[in-house]
Amino acid sequence: MQESSTKPYLIRALHEWCTDNGYTPHIVVTVDANTVVPAAHIHDGQITLNIGTMATNRLTLGNEYIEFQTRFGGVTEQIFVPVAAVSAIYARETGAGMGFDVIASQPYPGGTDAPEASEPALEEVPDSGAAAAPDTSDSPKKPPRLTVIK
Repeated sequence: MQESSTKPYLIRALHEWCTDNGYTPHIVVTVDANTVVPAAHIHDGQITLNIGTMATNRLTLGNEYIEFQTRFGGVTEQIFVPVAAVSAIYARETGAGMGFDVIASQPYPGGTDAPEASEPALEEVPDSGAAAAPDTSDSPKKPPRLTVIK
């Protein structure tokens, strides 16, 4: 039996910790061919996504994939991120979190292609701020404190 990675379990645990403490969990994703995110929000091959309960609909934090619906500029988008492509998860308000090694991700399990980013949403997602919207608060930004897990 092949041992599974601890990465998806740590992502779920930190997501729960952020939620329980009133923080906003964000993930940093290294975008590859198996990642479905709005291209306009990719910077230097990465995207930061708000995966808080107020910013997502149908969030699934699976062992291989993270999937959800969210809004970018009022437009609902279907997001698909292989767990292997997640390089960090952290609380926006404190910067506390964890970093990970990024390894090559596997293709979408539904076939050879991941779902289209423009796939219509099945239900409305509340527009609680774009998933990758910049922080406009007056509080000084703290860099994330990350620990690399191998």
